Order: sequence, then C-alpha cells, then structure tokens
Amino acid sequence: MSFEKVLSAHPWKRTQDRIRRRTGRHVEAALCRDNPSAEDLAALLSPAAEPFLEKMARRAHMITRHRFGRVIQMYAPLYLSNECTNSCIYCGFSRKHDVVRRTLSSNEAVKEAELLHKTGFRHILLVSGESPKHVDTAYLESLARALEGRFASLSIEVQPLKEENYRRLINAGVDGLVSYQETYNRRTYEKLHPFGPKRDFSFRVNTPDRGGSAGLRRVGIGALLGLSDWRVEGFLVGLHAAYIQKKHWRTQVSVSFPRLCPTFGGFASSHPVDDRALVQLICALRIVLPDCLLVLSTRERAGLRDHLVPLGINQMSAGSRTEPGGYTHAGDAEEQFAIHDSRQPSEVADSVVKLGYEPVWKDWDSTFLVQEPENKAGSKREGTVP
Repeated sequence: MSFEKVLSAHPWKRTQDRIRRRTGRHVEAALCRDNPSAEDLAALLSPAAEPFLEKMARRAHMITRHRFGRVIQMYAPLYLSNECTNSCIYCGFSRKHDVVRRTLSSNEAVKEAELLHKTGFRHILLVSGESPKHVDTAYLESLARALEGRFASLSIEVQPLKEENYRRLINAGVDGLVSYQETYNRRTYEKLHPFGPKRDFSFRVNTPDRGGSAGLRRVGIGALLGLSDWRVEGFLVGLHAAYIQKKHWRTQVSVSFPRLCPTFGGFASSHPVDDRALVQLICALRIVLPDCLLVLSTRERAGLRDHLVPLGINQMSAGSRTEPGGYTHAGDAEEQFAIHDSRQPSEVADSVVKLGYEPVWKDWDSTFLVQEPENKAGSKREGTVP
C-alpha cells in the first residue's frame, strides 16, 4: 500500500471536522497514553488542546530528553540552482518570475561545500529548484563523488526522482532525502501548482516511499505551513511519518516545520500560523512520534528558535543562504525565501550551549553501513545496522 492510499482514507473536510470535535477529555486522555494513536494526534492538534499547551510542552520535553538526550545536530543547506520548471505561486524560484537565475558548476558547488566544511558542518543538504535540465541525477552523482570523504552525511532536496535514480545517488554517497508535500490538501495543491511537473500530486506524495524503498538512510517530510489549515496538515504529516517508520523501518524519518516566508512575488498566506500554533504542532508530533527527528530552519527568528529547542527539536540549520552561490558570492542570484535567523553558525552553537544542550556537527559515519545480499532485482541495497 502506498501512502496515497492511506491518505485517501482521510478526506480533508472529514479530517478537519474530526479534529474540531475533540474535547478537553480527549486531550487529557492523549497526554496520559503511553502509545498515542491517530485519534490522540487529532486531539493534541485540536482547538481543545490550546489550554493544555504547558502540559504538552512538559511532556514533549520529557520525551525528547528520554529519547535523544541533550544534543542538537547542526546542518546547512547548499543551494545548487534556482532554475525551475514549475510555477508554484508561493515560491521565489517560480519560473514565472523574472529574476537572476544561476546554476553552480561542480567546481563552484565544491567551493561552497568546502567553506561550509571549514565552518564546521559535516551534514549538508543539497538543494535546487526543480529543473532536471540543470540539476539531474548525473550532476548530483558527480557532485556527491567530488565531496566524498568531506562530509558525514549528504542529503538532497531536489525534484522528485524515480527509485532507480535514488539508488544511483546512494551508490554515489547520498544518504538522505527531503521532500516537502507543501500541502496535503489536493484541491489547494492543484491551485498552487498551475503548471509544471510538480502539479502531479500523486508522484510527489509517494516520493518518500520511493526513497525508502531505494534504501536511503534518512527521509525528511513536511508541509509548508500557511498554505492550508495547519491542524489538518499536521495530522496528515504525522500519519505520513508513521507510515514511513512502519514500512521503511531502517530509515530515519524527520519532520520539518517551514512557515511561509516573504519571497519574490509577494505571496501572502491565507492560513497564517502564529507562534503558539507552531508550538502546539511541534509538541503534538513529538508526543505521538517519539522517535521522529524534528527539524527547525533559519526561517524562524533567533529568539523563537532558542525557545523551541527544549520542546522537541533535534536538528537546526545555521548560517543559511537560500540562493545558489550564497556562501561565496552572496547577492548574485535570487534567494528562495527570506532568512529570519541571520546568526553565524558559531553564534547558534553558543546559544545551544547556553540552553544546556550540545551542538553536534557529526553524528554519523558511513563506516556503519552494511552491504546486504543482492535483492530479487539483482541490485544491492545499502542499509544501516538495526
């Protein structure tokens, strides 16, 4: 079964009503349960849970300390290209915008990566607009091989690929995938993506499944908060994460919480998500998904990021630039979205330490990879030691 089939069992309006009908009694029961269910997630995301936010925060903090200790893994995005074939109306990379476009050569990308390496990063996320003409599998393979030995973990956030392409990238040294659905509301999704390959809701929503089947060690998902009702998005993201954890048990699942930021074109959110809503969402998912990694980017302002660390965050980006070449030639090309935490990586790390946590620059080594026997299709699959 694909996640799309799971999703079809939870129609948007019915799920929205289901969440709104939860009461304080449901919330209290969810907070007392050792193994929370989907019904408990609905309760914790409901309006009825708002008076329980302090209790939720304490429970989320306790679970995070128990499961992960006091560590925050640091990473940085490396933007390779802002070329894009899609016309997403909320994105600064949309093909309809008349902006300066740039795609890094392999040598330029390596120079960006080397700067990040000198800063201390050992986990990086390779990001690009969705343009296979400019950033295809061969380009990513070549770059991954060029970076071999420099980084403990290479993840990608590019256009959705077929399973065989993910296998090629694994063999080249890529171990992680990030694929945001943007919104799980199919009707809204179609309105926001009028042209381009990204309009295919089905191919995108099943992308994490293909990555897990290929053998990627990490898979990250999330919804772009502000495009639709955040309570329903949070519920469906939670279902998606639980589905991946169950089906691809060797794969570490992470959930990000990107809120809409100002972009070129001035798209305004019709479903704004305030700070209290973000806190409720993070706490609810931590309580229901205790082993899932929760990620917070520099989209959020510094003070808020510091306050959210104890509530369940495991990974944070720092010193991010969201335009290709931004680390070595800042300002040359259009950025994807505005950065709200502009602190240097060392400053973010210092803040993490002051909060009583340890910033970790490397928490993985490929030495722990094991080779499995050839599968039925005749190809090898790399996996992590259970």
